[in-house]
Amino acid sequence: MVVTAALLFALNGTISKIMLIGGVPAQALTELRSTGAFVALLALVLATRPASLRFSPRELPLLAVYGVAGLAGTQWLYFVAIKRLPVGIALLLEFTAPLLVALWARFVMHEPVLRRVWLALALSLTGLAVVAQVWGGLTLDRLGVAAGVAAAFVLALYFLLGEHMVRGRDPVSLTCLAFGFAAVFWAVLRPWWRFPFRLLQQRVSLLGHLSGHEVPLWWLAISLVLLGTVVPFTLSIASLGHLRARQVGLVGMVEPVAATVIAYLWLGEALGAAQILGGVIVIIGVVLAETARAETAPVPVVEMVP
Repeated sequence: MVVTAALLFALNGTISKIMLIGGVPAQALTELRSTGAFVALLALVLATRPASLRFSPRELPLLAVYGVAGLAGTQWLYFVAIKRLPVGIALLLEFTAPLLVALWARFVMHEPVLRRVWLALALSLTGLAVVAQVWGGLTLDRLGVAAGVAAAFVLALYFLLGEHMVRGRDPVSLTCLAFGFAAVFWAVLRPWWRFPFRLLQQRVSLLGHLSGHEVPLWWLAISLVLLGTVVPFTLSIASLGHLRARQVGLVGMVEPVAATVIAYLWLGEALGAAQILGGVIVIIGVVLAETARAETAPVPVVEMVP
C-alpha cells in the first residue's frame, strides 16, 4: 500500500509540473487539489462513518491550522518549488521534515531522542550542500530552494499537529476535515467564480520525451485529484492498520527516489553525479532521523503532499 501510494505521489509531481508550466498558477492548482480531495474524502466518510466528522469547539483552532498551514501551505510551497527546481530536488528539500520533527522533540518537548539524530543532521545538511553544489555558488533557483525549505518546515508542523490530534480522532476523518479547512481557506482567498476554469480547456504538451503529445488540462486535473491525491491518501491511511507510522514514513522514502526517476524518464530532468550522491546522503540522514524518536501514535501520513 505504502509503495503504491509513494509511486502515485511521485508520478503526481511530474503531472503537477506539467500543469504549472501549462499555465495553471500554483495557488489555483492547490485550490483544485484541496477541494477535489475534500469532496472525495467527504463522500467516503459520509458513506461509512459520518459521526466521525463531529468536532468540538476546542478542536476548531487546531483543525484550522492543521488544514490551512499543514495541507494548503505545504502543497502550495511544493508546487512553487517544483516549477523552479527538478522534482527530485524539491522533494529532497521537503522531505527533511522528519529531521525537523526530531529536533523539535529533542529541544522543545524534551523527549528522549537517540544520539543518531546528530548524525542525521550532519548527513542531511551535507547532502543538501552537495545537491546545491555550494562550492560553485548556489546553482539552483533561489526562490525554488526557499519554497522547498519552507515546505519542509510546514510539513513538520503538519506531522507534529497530526501526531497530537490523531490520539483522539481517526486518521481518515482528520484528513478529511483538514482538507475541508484547506478548501475553505482557498475558496475565501480566491472565490470559485474567479477560478481560471478556462485554462482547463486548453491543450498542453506533455513535455520532455512526450512533447509530441497534447492533452486537455482537465485530464491532468482529474489525475491530480484522483490518482495523485484520493487513491494514494486512502492507501497510506489504510496502511496504518498494518504498519506503524514510523514504518510507513521509512517506506515512503521511496517517493523522492521514484519522483527523480520518473522526472528523468518523462521530462528529461537529469541530475548530475554529485546531486545524486547528495540525494542519497540526504535520504540516509532522513531515515536516521525517522528512527531517532521513541515510537508515537500513528500520524496521517502525508508524503502525499506532492
